[in-house]
Amino acid sequence: MINYILNKIFYGFLTLFGVVTVVFLLFSVLPGDPARMMLDQKEDPEQLAQIRKNLGLDQPLWKQYAFYLNDLSPISFHNIDENNETYTSLSSGKYNYTDLLNFGSNEMVIKTPYLRESFQKQGKSVSTIIGETLPNTMVLAIASIIIASIFGILLGIISALMKDSWLDRLLLVITSFGMSIPSFFAAIIIAYIFAFLWHDITGLNMIGSLYEVDDLGEGKHLVLKNLILPAITLGSRPLAVFTQLTRNSLLEVLNQDYIRTAFAKGLPRKTVITKHALRNALNPVITAISGWFASMLAGSVFVEFVFGWNGLGKEIVNALNTLDLPIVMGAVLVIAVMFILINILVDILYGILDPRVRIK
Repeated sequence: MINYILNKIFYGFLTLFGVVTVVFLLFSVLPGDPARMMLDQKEDPEQLAQIRKNLGLDQPLWKQYAFYLNDLSPISFHNIDENNETYTSLSSGKYNYTDLLNFGSNEMVIKTPYLRESFQKQGKSVSTIIGETLPNTMVLAIASIIIASIFGILLGIISALMKDSWLDRLLLVITSFGMSIPSFFAAIIIAYIFAFLWHDITGLNMIGSLYEVDDLGEGKHLVLKNLILPAITLGSRPLAVFTQLTRNSLLEVLNQDYIRTAFAKGLPRKTVITKHALRNALNPVITAISGWFASMLAGSVFVEFVFGWNGLGKEIVNALNTLDLPIVMGAVLVIAVMFILINILVDILYGILDPRVRIK
């Protein structure tokens, strides 16, 4: 089992290394000068040169990549300046660290991964920005997956038990439509209908976040109703998937020999379905739920932007509009890490529950 876990962690690390490389190369070839962005397009050769030096943009691409890996690595090598202050190899940003080894003017330190600083929000680290927005995205993703799981499984059971009925066919049509509609289009339609046309009935707003500042600007207060429409929108596609998956899996289990044997023994239909069929039918659904939850963290970009939800997705869109590349790069890496960790945990859980899936 230990070898199985180590194998999953190793491949997860390789995947993360590939993501880091792709992200760096992708944003390195984008047009635009980050130094000029930080000066708001002001032409000051001395300041431009200094900023480019601080950002390492005056170095060859391979060296910039090495500096980037050094910033992200928990164990890194840094220079010590004349004031005996430790800096990253690429930026003048400071952070807490633990000294491991000294090599003259260089030292090896252990630290948290450094995602650098925003181009537009001067003096504010990307880690701080992500820390302020990621909790809202997590709340939205958790609410969405709960809605999708509960209603998806319930509708899937109803559809399977009423196979070939008009309700079953209606659910198949609705779920097929739900799986095909893009999230941004669904967000616009749902916001228009429930928050604009039916606002007097629902009392819901087209835009709003989990916390809002009161009219006097004296503090924030929780507004849970703003979570309803974004959560429904983000959960609509996985809800459709869970419905069809539950239906097909349950129908397959109901055709198994041990289910026929249970009916032949005279067991009540409710007991056979709940205690025998449904328990085995939900295994693939649980797999899908874990995968969709990880995908929601990355797929909430358009939903958050349409509904004005102050999450990581909206922050990514704003950063793209202002070409604030460190925020985009940091957000992509954080989402990738969470996606990899969730998949590793699910694989390990399967290895514990079913020894057949372990890699020898």
